Amino acid sequence: MTGAEIVLRALKDNGVEHIFGYPGGAVLPIYDEIFQQDDIQHILVRHEQGAGHAAEGYARSTGKVGVMLVTSGPGATNAVTPLQDALMDSVPLVCLTGQVPTSLIGSDAFQECDTVGITRPCTKHNWLVKDVNDLARIIHEAFRIAKSGRPGPVVVDIPKDIQFATGTYTPPSADIIEKSYQPRMDGDRHAIKAAVELMASARRPILYTGGGVINSGPEATRLLRELVELTDFPITSTLMGLGAYPASGKNWLGMLGMHGSYEANMAMHDCDVMVCIGARFDDRITGRLNAFSPGSKKIHIDIDTSSINKNVRVDIGIPGDVGRVLDVMVAEWKALTRRPETQQTAEWKASIERWRARKSFAYTPSKDVIMPQYAIERLAALTQGRDTYITTEVGQHQMWAAQFFGFEEPNHWMTSGGLGTMGYGFPAAIGVQVAHPESLVIDIAGDASIQMCIQEMSCAVQYELPVKIFILNNQYMGMVRQWQQLLHGNRLSHSYTDAMPDFVKLAEAYGAVGLRCEHPADLDAAIEEMINVKKPVIFDCRVANLANCFPMIPSGKAHNEMLLPDEATDEVVATAIDAKGRQLV
Repeated sequence: MTGAEIVLRALKDNGVEHIFGYPGGAVLPIYDEIFQQDDIQHILVRHEQGAGHAAEGYARSTGKVGVMLVTSGPGATNAVTPLQDALMDSVPLVCLTGQVPTSLIGSDAFQECDTVGITRPCTKHNWLVKDVNDLARIIHEAFRIAKSGRPGPVVVDIPKDIQFATGTYTPPSADIIEKSYQPRMDGDRHAIKAAVELMASARRPILYTGGGVINSGPEATRLLRELVELTDFPITSTLMGLGAYPASGKNWLGMLGMHGSYEANMAMHDCDVMVCIGARFDDRITGRLNAFSPGSKKIHIDIDTSSINKNVRVDIGIPGDVGRVLDVMVAEWKALTRRPETQQTAEWKASIERWRARKSFAYTPSKDVIMPQYAIERLAALTQGRDTYITTEVGQHQMWAAQFFGFEEPNHWMTSGGLGTMGYGFPAAIGVQVAHPESLVIDIAGDASIQMCIQEMSCAVQYELPVKIFILNNQYMGMVRQWQQLLHGNRLSHSYTDAMPDFVKLAEAYGAVGLRCEHPADLDAAIEEMINVKKPVIFDCRVANLANCFPMIPSGKAHNEMLLPDEATDEVVATAIDAKGRQLV
């Protein structure tokens, strides 16, 4: 086969049904092969960053490996943002890049860049293919590395002459697995037993879960829910772990962290035993490290051995796949000779109920203006009972979506957590819609973020993907404005948008549907109309301009020093003044 034929055959043999890409000179042989087959559908995006985020959305909503195809030079460099995004959020991604012919590498040829060098820090592994006979083996290995262990992105850089060259195809079954990468899957039984005994002794326990539970698969989610049922422990989650435990569950504390619930953060601070499952103690969760959960014993389960004791020292570290570890942990709990009695944690549960009664997500409703929190609440209510997938951009709207939507199942919530990538949500929604053509897919967006990758509307229209963009339009880069207000003397430097597009006309210009709503009384009917339209929609939801996202742990503060909405002083909520001295209301 030619190298280009090998690429398509290898993708097919690894179960690929869709790839997201953008053609260019260095990948034309591969595109020629795509043209001559029907097994794999290629989705033409309008920017390589869109290809990466679409592949991420596809991967996160299905549990499969997402695949993107880009050309050399700027094609590869435009892929760096989604590669880093996928690395930080543990998303399995295979990125195929074209490269100039091997004879020209290093000569500063047209559209040449050091793709391997550039992408080494933002991938699990990468390869420059120098022999067409190695191509199939490398692609098979790329898929294995992307999806095994802690999932992540990989890059296969393929020079153009390798795509034209003729070589031998090696099927996956005959592939020699690299022994240098063998992730540890089974947790140490003695460590798990010790962890269960520590959990059984707890008087103030908490389960702190993350995206690793979802990455491990449906069985891990089932086992987590069984563990909660058996132990009756309260449970919280990071932004990436929402949906692993249902938001309607009686033990659910809500999301924790900088904009998490009061009860989740207070419980994290005051617990005596913390069980971290598939999370990594990142800074948005811990707050000030030397004040993080000072009196607790900590257990950490993670597939990535390097994450254990990286940010926070733990008492029991259990490297291994979350699903396999939970399976043993549930069995060990059932085998306990003496189960903890209800009164052992009664005082703790009473404390949690007092914190819950604080209603930290409360906001002041209005009959005159749509509050952003209300918009999310109504969106959640009107989509209940449907197979709904939510993606987001990054900012206030992202936090409000996490606080107010309420996720019952895993893999239905796609957002950029670690990198915080504006522009992620819309192309990710396209990827989700490709994977789930009959489902309702909504990108909850901000008026600033959505403009980062708005050109992908052309892709959605071309492939008749009825993605809904629900914009909370407050005329600001909302989170930037909030931080400037709270931390920078209310000096709103370039966070207000003077030249906002007419989103309804913009949608129509692309051949999509544009809707606008400005009054709370009209919101339900407008959302229903958005849902029922069988085309891509931009919904311009005009919300209160200066609403802030609370609760909030200010920079350098501990979990028990949260700023709650009803504690904001007159100075904190002072009327904003823009760079031109105009009062903004």
